[in-house]
Amino acid sequence: MQFPESWLREFCNPPLSTAELADLLTMAGLEVEATRPVAPPFSRVVVAEIVEAEPHPNADRLRVCRVDAGPHSKDGPLQIVCGAPNARVGIKVPLALVGAELPPADEGGAPFAIKLGQLRGVESQGMLCSARELKLSDDHGGLLELSADAPLGQDIRQALALDDTLFTLKLTPNLAHALSVYGIAREVSALTGAPLKPPVHPLVPVMHADRLPVRIDAPDLCGRFSGRIVRNVNTKAQTPAWMVDRLARCGQRPVSALVDISNYVMFEFGRPSHIFDLDKIHEHLVVRWAKPGESLKLLNGNTVELDGGVGVIADAQAVESLAGIMGGDATAVSDDTRNVYVEAAFWWPAAVAGRARRFNFSTDAGHRFERGVDPALTVEHIEHITRLIIDICGGEPGPVDDQQVNLPNPAPVTLRAERAAKVIGMPISAAQCAQVFQRLGLEFTEAGGRLTVTPPSWRFDLALEEDLIEEVARVIGYEQLPAAAPLAPVTPYIRPESQRSTFAVRRALAALGYQETINFSFVEARWEHELHGNADPIRVLNPIAAPLSVMRSSLIGSLVQVLRHNLARKAPRVRVFELGRVAWRDAGVAAGALDVAGVAQPMRVAGLAYGPVDATQWGLEERAADFFDLKGDVETLLAPRAVEFRPDAHPALHPGRSAKVLVDGQAIGFIGELHPRWRQGYELPLAPMVFELDLAAVLVRPVPAFQTIARHQAAIRDLALVVPETARHDGLIAALRADPSGLVRSATLFDVYKPAAGTADLAPGERSMAVRLELLDDTANLTDERIDAAVAAAVARAAQALGARLRG
Repeated sequence: MQFPESWLREFCNPPLSTAELADLLTMAGLEVEATRPVAPPFSRVVVAEIVEAEPHPNADRLRVCRVDAGPHSKDGPLQIVCGAPNARVGIKVPLALVGAELPPADEGGAPFAIKLGQLRGVESQGMLCSARELKLSDDHGGLLELSADAPLGQDIRQALALDDTLFTLKLTPNLAHALSVYGIAREVSALTGAPLKPPVHPLVPVMHADRLPVRIDAPDLCGRFSGRIVRNVNTKAQTPAWMVDRLARCGQRPVSALVDISNYVMFEFGRPSHIFDLDKIHEHLVVRWAKPGESLKLLNGNTVELDGGVGVIADAQAVESLAGIMGGDATAVSDDTRNVYVEAAFWWPAAVAGRARRFNFSTDAGHRFERGVDPALTVEHIEHITRLIIDICGGEPGPVDDQQVNLPNPAPVTLRAERAAKVIGMPISAAQCAQVFQRLGLEFTEAGGRLTVTPPSWRFDLALEEDLIEEVARVIGYEQLPAAAPLAPVTPYIRPESQRSTFAVRRALAALGYQETINFSFVEARWEHELHGNADPIRVLNPIAAPLSVMRSSLIGSLVQVLRHNLARKAPRVRVFELGRVAWRDAGVAAGALDVAGVAQPMRVAGLAYGPVDATQWGLEERAADFFDLKGDVETLLAPRAVEFRPDAHPALHPGRSAKVLVDGQAIGFIGELHPRWRQGYELPLAPMVFELDLAAVLVRPVPAFQTIARHQAAIRDLALVVPETARHDGLIAALRADPSGLVRSATLFDVYKPAAGTADLAPGERSMAVRLELLDDTANLTDERIDAAVAAAVARAAQALGARLRG
């Protein structure tokens, strides 16, 4: 909420500076997000009147004006050359005298000095200013026209009250009573003890007896509805400059006199209202819930389809307004309007909350009604609005029609002084609590250290004892709380030795050259369909952007998007990873403290490698990263655990270059090259390598166990085995190591030979795989007989499993 400090001080003027006032509000829970001056510094700009305006002799678009600046033009009117289209005799405008300094054109620039000069051969003794040149607004269509009663020669800062400060407050939803200048003044009065100037709304003389029939069919929507007819209104009247200025300083642009009056009262007292064109209303008004199939064209030009969950004001023929949110176009006031109906109502917050967001817009009225607007002052505020209408637009008011069908009945709330002291953390007496409630204007009764408060009509946030305790704490002042360190048992969480932290995983991947990325958990539905084969992803009910409409069940889509982002910025080599949560439907998941029924939400770690294996250098020939480079990274990440890679298919990966990752026989993820179809579909020059693993499995690490150093020397034997081309490396190694005696400690492939054509010892379709066996017995030296027997048994196992034979 934005408002000028001067308006606040008209209701309550404490002896505080602007900075002290801002700090007071912030410490009381009404956070002041920003303060800024109404106008930047400038000097020697005064009120002047154009008394003559003649065409420039040497320029078609310039005029030579003679202006009266009061005491600043003792020797007669000053001559000013001006190119503004609205420069004419009789208007009062800002005049920058010779020697004046105007705000710089660019932020951080030097002030613009006004000097005596000539324009096209005619002397100019100053400059007439637009609002943009004074940095009051962006309007540069002409000179800033001042009020006709502005004193000549008066400093423009004084004439326009420019030595003012704009406050911008960031209010929490429970502070509905502070969504007006008067509401904030009431808070300032309670916090400082400065007197509050209560508003006075004298009754407007009634000039006719006409009433508009109104019926409330939905008491759960509208608790009170007040209105009156005002006839013979001049809707073409100009909004007074003082009202336009205040609205502008609240961030509201002027529209028309009637609309400006309604907005003005909303900012002043927090009372949204609506003014209908009476002659466009058919017979009567009905307050009710909308019917399915009804529609309404709003004042913003949008046409919305309604249902039974939206409140409306309708006449005998159609819906005319969204209750508490926005009026309809059909009954909007215009320049042709002569008779109006002024409405002020109390709409139940629950009946308004969220309705505007259904139609993808918000309004100041809806913002206030969904938080709660004082139901007690609808008639008084209609009197105030009527007085402003008569003063500005004229008119003949009728009687006020006021219907009260379902007003809030707030339950009393009891505060215990001893509990307040315990919660706040400092000694608080019942007398101090009573003093706070008196300053806040809360009615209460006291008995035995218990104060029972009846919330006033403007406080919708007082429902619990904790609400009253908060009021006591913020009025007394949070700065009064003692700086006492909390006393509580500290129970450290000790991670099991068999588990490493997520930060250790991050550091391990960073050491491999990967950079961490953090992406949204909601992604494009296309990614889910194409890269994970998920035909039914979990949809986001209210996505922040239309494409980000589903929850991701894989991290691969996010990493591919990061790759595209980097490639668009000419990055030749990309290594990225992410630790994140994924989600998919799983009927087996039960509801729990951290679980949602029917939704699995595990953590995953995924990585992507694209481009050269190493950065450009002279020592190695450049080559693109392939499956085996990424396989090595995964093995390093999971070391010292043994990792198995089995060929497998995945919707995102190349059919012949993908595998599932297994640890201890359990599948924990997948690895491979992006499918050529998706490489082309996502416009990638090369196919990246990707992996995705279950984070819980990655966090597991074996606990080191003591093992004695062997006292005997290991025996090494190299074998050249002829195997079919279909034989897999992992199958061969597993067969050789499956030694029941335990002598074969390791088997390592160190050479593969396949001739271009068949040889005497290699038939077509065969290849030779050279393997080194390490044999060791911890208890005794190995003899040649035992070694030969163990090697023969290993060859026999390989022959049985794969059809291997020793190469001759």
